[in-house]
Amino acid sequence: MSPPNIQLLDHRRLRWVPLLLCLWLSGCASYYGQLLQGQVQLLRQREPIDAVLADPARDAHLRQRLALSQQARRFASAALQLPDNRSYRVYADIGRPFVVWNVFATPRYSLAPLEHCFPIAGCVAYRGYYQQGRARGAAALLNEEGLDTYVGGVEAYSTLGWFDDPLLSSMLRWDDDRLAATIFHELAHQRFYLPGDTAFNESYASFVEQQGLREWRASRGLPAPDAAAQAQARQFTERVLETRRRLERLYASGLPPAQMELGKQAEFERLRRDYAVLREREWHGSKRFDAWVYGPLNNAKLLPFGLYDTWVPAFAALFAEQKGDWAAFYRAVERLGALPASARHEALDGLLAR
Repeated sequence: MSPPNIQLLDHRRLRWVPLLLCLWLSGCASYYGQLLQGQVQLLRQREPIDAVLADPARDAHLRQRLALSQQARRFASAALQLPDNRSYRVYADIGRPFVVWNVFATPRYSLAPLEHCFPIAGCVAYRGYYQQGRARGAAALLNEEGLDTYVGGVEAYSTLGWFDDPLLSSMLRWDDDRLAATIFHELAHQRFYLPGDTAFNESYASFVEQQGLREWRASRGLPAPDAAAQAQARQFTERVLETRRRLERLYASGLPPAQMELGKQAEFERLRRDYAVLREREWHGSKRFDAWVYGPLNNAKLLPFGLYDTWVPAFAALFAEQKGDWAAFYRAVERLGALPASARHEALDGLLAR
């Protein structure tokens, strides 16, 4: 992205299905063609993790990381009742830091994303490219149309169970917690996915990730995850969401474009000032989010914030109502997903209130 390597920015995970597009679309246009080509290449790179672990000639550190991943993978199915399939039991060395690059775009004075809709996966606020050059080229064309754009590298993605998703070499750079949590998150999408409601899907999977990580650490005799780091992520996300709310009011004001531009840039400078105060006064100088904050800012860069945690407390309340029974929790999630959008959001609001 290249954004900071932090869990807050987990929107780097791409959630679309390659769709066997050349079979479904006449002509196989260049965008869909590169999706198909990239996915096929990834499938060819897979190898069973058990085979890697059994080969003493393979790198010792690689085998250690893969062994840990398989402990988490077994825990996911046995304790969290997530799908028991070959996903994350195969490995692919992709030889690059990101598997794909996402392109986000918005109008210059709006936070409404340019959406792209696909069969099965529904509509999403980005397009993914297997080559960084293609992503940058697509962003440049959108810039020429007057749109704000942001290109973000993705270290892992899910095909929602349509293929045996591999552990990627890009994922093995993460610490133990993030590696395990990502496996839980992605398998949660395989357990349930609601096309067209990103906030619901990501909040649900983020709760499974967080609760799963707590239970995983407890099973290994480890303390709960670092609360300070989680608090920093929440504080930073809230600052960004505040900026979004102020920008939304600005864009709805009807001011002339020149004044709108001045106000827009002023909001980004305010975000940087607020962040600097937060970092020095409360975080003891931590520079965890510096690369994101002090890089170029525009509307498109703000898009992913809020998608992953909007309803997390609601799903936590739902889990508590099911008395920590994972099977009952998933059934309750399915019932929520079956509701019309307005009724679903009303139910989630009710859970938040509780």
